[in-house]
This record gives sequence, structure tokens and C-alpha cells, in this order.
Amino acid sequence: MSILTGSSILITGGTGSLGKALIAELLASGDVRRLVIFSRDELKQLEVRRMFNDDSRLRFFIGDIRDKDRLRRALHGIDYVIHAAALKQVDTAEYNPSEYVATNVEGSQNVIDASIDSGVKRVVALSTDKASSPINLYGATKLVADRLFISSNHYAAGYDTRFSVVRYGNVMGSRGSIVPAWRALAARGESLPITDKRMTRFWITLQQAVQFVLDALDNMTGGELYVPRIPSVRITDLAEAVAPGAAMHEIGIRPGEKLHEEMIAPDDSRRTLLLGSRYLVMPHIGGWGYETPSDGIPVEDGFAYHSNTNDQWLSVEELRDMVQRMS
Repeated sequence: MSILTGSSILITGGTGSLGKALIAELLASGDVRRLVIFSRDELKQLEVRRMFNDDSRLRFFIGDIRDKDRLRRALHGIDYVIHAAALKQVDTAEYNPSEYVATNVEGSQNVIDASIDSGVKRVVALSTDKASSPINLYGATKLVADRLFISSNHYAAGYDTRFSVVRYGNVMGSRGSIVPAWRALAARGESLPITDKRMTRFWITLQQAVQFVLDALDNMTGGELYVPRIPSVRITDLAEAVAPGAAMHEIGIRPGEKLHEEMIAPDDSRRTLLLGSRYLVMPHIGGWGYETPSDGIPVEDGFAYHSNTNDQWLSVEELRDMVQRMS
């Protein structure tokens, strides 16, 4: 039996692409007693209510994670939290750094404090590949958030609340995906803009991301940073899969963008274990009773998980099949 059976779960930022996919999975499983969506946009909440036919298990809170008092009210009676709320656009962050700090860093600390105060049992925070060796402000704020959640297990040691983090790459079918934009351009016979034809990215489907998050929530003890073993894609292969034969032109890498992505840095290799289809990066200090998993295999010293040196790749044909299933 899943720990989620009969539980109350809150999702921050629950009206986004992943949030809606999580709602669909959790409601379909029949496990949850109550599912609370905490987000800022009333229109999106209305759309989600209609999408799920006003399911009686759904509750909606208008609120911002910058408001700790509102979080405390929303977390009353909540067993588990999935923290998905964040500002995420890389280029926008460079022009609005204080806003990203206020939401991604200070807002994350509010989620931590309110969860402890409210007696939440487990919190899983969503990270990004851009948080590993960050070169942009968005990635830097997410790295700080990751460390906040992991380290918060220290001062929550005398409480019931435990915190873990999941980190993965680009999500196919998410709201920020380039695929719909490329489709529209190809339909008009226009050339597809490519930032750099050498670029590679990690790639995960929306359903895979949902399952990875729920598995982490089910299996965590607190302090883990989970990274899935997922395939990489060449950006030119993705363009060919979306619009076969379409012309492509380079527009240059955007401010703060990497040519290749990283999910585990070399300096983290000494704390990284391979656990089947995922990696686990252990905390720097486990002073709350953290125990190293007995079934984990240590990776080689100096190991790094980069999208361009990955041992798993999606072909154009596999990508095309995935894109068609998204339609």
C-alpha cells in the first residue's frame, strides 16, 4: 500500500504542466483523500477545476509562496507537499534577479518553515538541471533552494517533517516546450530557429516526471537528491522529429544558457550512488539520522552526468513517435 493512501497532499504551483499531470495521476489512482492546489492565478485554477469536473477531492487556495501566513493556513491538515512553484525563465531572471530570489529562495524557505510548523510529514521539492554548476541566476536560485531543502532536515530533526529534492531535465509536453512553436513555424514553411546546432539536452516525458516525483515521495527518508537516468537529445534531432526536412538557422545561445546540461557535478560524485534507474546524491552532512542506502552502488570519483556524454540517446524516430503521441 502506498503511503499516499488516504492522505492529504498539497502542490505548490499546481496549475502548471507538471501540476496538472500530477493531479490527473493522483486522482486516477484513487489513493488521496484531499488534494490541495496552491497557486496565484485564479483563472488557471478555474481551468483546472473544469478540467477535472470539480472533483470533490480537489481544493484550491489562491496564494503566493512569498506569503508564509497564507502557506500555513493552506497546509493545515496536510500530510505531504510537492513543491513545484517557481519562476523559471532563464533570460527573464537576468533582468529581474530580485524577483527570482524572492520566489525561488525566500519562497522556498517559507515552504520549509510552514511545513515544519504545520506538521507535514514529507516534502519533495522540484529542482532543475540548471541548478548543477549554475551559470545563470535562475540556476543559482534553484541551487540555493536545493540546499535549503536538504539542510532543513537538520533543524527539523526534532519534528516529523523530512525534505528531499528531485532534479531532472527538460520535460517534453510541458508549458515551456519549444515543440509547439516549431510546429507552428513549420506549418507556415518557415525556418526553425536553433540556438546552437551542437546543443544537447536531457529529456523526460511528463508522465515519467510525474512517476519520478511520486516514487521519491514514497521512498524518501529525508536528505536525498534524486536524479533519474534519462536519455539525451541533440537539438537538431528534435527539430527534425518535429518538422521533417524543415530548414534550420542558428540564432546564438541566449544569456545564461549552456551548450550542454549537467545534473550531477564532478565534485558531487563522492556523494553519489547509482540505484537502478536513478542516481542519489547524499547530503553533505546527515545529522538527523540519515542512513546511506545499502543497495546503492558508488559512482566513480570524478563522475559527472552531462547531456553530451550520456550513455542513453533518443533517435529521431523515437523522438518523432513521442512528439506524435503528444498531439
